[in-house]
Amino acid sequence: MSRKEHDKWAYSIPGKLALNYIYYLGDFNTKFFTELRDNKKILGVKCPKCNRVYMPPRPVCGRCLSKLDEWVELSDKGTLLSYTVVNYSEPYQPAAPPIIYGIIKLDGADTGFTHLLGEVDAEKLRIGMRVQAVFKDKREASIQDIKYFKPI
Repeated sequence: MSRKEHDKWAYSIPGKLALNYIYYLGDFNTKFFTELRDNKKILGVKCPKCNRVYMPPRPVCGRCLSKLDEWVELSDKGTLLSYTVVNYSEPYQPAAPPIIYGIIKLDGADTGFTHLLGEVDAEKLRIGMRVQAVFKDKREASIQDIKYFKPI
């Protein structure tokens, strides 16, 4: 079919599709989020073969494909591996701009994860700086129970 023929039949209608849904965490992730909510504990999971500690936790090792079920408590402190500053607004963003996202490797973990940074001037951010989790007062078993990470 030529482009001209295609365009004759192809069209779009702008609109929005809103879907309400419930996401089931499963047994594995429920442990992580329950500890975060109830005890302000950040858990990782350790590989029995290669000893790699994953945060966020996952059920299978990315290196050796071993089943992961050894939970380890991690520090709420870590190192900033990378960051970016977002200066525009989108409805799905968790805060008003500027928003600073960082990749944080918690003490005791071998992997980093993305989260918000707060209480910091973007001009003062540096790769390698130490950060600490700030928890929300009202937690709901979500990664956003960690409000942000701040410099220490």
